[in-house]
Amino acid sequence: AVVSTQSGHYGRDTNYILSLAMQIFVQGTSTHAMSVTPDTKVEEVRKRICTLEQVPYEDLYFHYAGVPLDDDISFESIPDLSTIVASGKLLGGKVHGSLARAGKVKGQTPKVAAMEDKKKPKTGRCKRRIQYNRRFSTAVSQFGRKKGPNSNSA
Repeated sequence: AVVSTQSGHYGRDTNYILSLAMQIFVQGTSTHAMSVTPDTKVEEVRKRICTLEQVPYEDLYFHYAGVPLDDDISFESIPDLSTIVASGKLLGGKVHGSLARAGKVKGQTPKVAAMEDKKKPKTGRCKRRIQYNRRFSTAVSQFGRKKGPNSNSA
């Protein structure tokens, strides 16, 4: 926009061009710097990028801050020096299964209390020491039949 003002400097009229242009960056296969005005529509920039990147118009989508931009949106809501991501159309379809059923099996499996750790059997010198004490040092010689190790009778 051209604004005509009366300048106090040197007593002459001067035309000032208001710089409403803002710069945005469009990141595609390469990054493009573009000057736009706040009332420029996304559709215009998208057409320019399509010719630069040599991509069909239908296959190019713009995203800003993770949100897709529609063609009828103007750049007044986007701050100056922002980066807009231009991406191609993603092919795909239905995902097998739905996320609503994720973790179904784990959720319906009953919780079983953890088992206590079993004592590990003694080995080596320690085992032989216990065996010696059991057989010879505390054993009382008895007459008759020998009692087993698990016998509780005295």
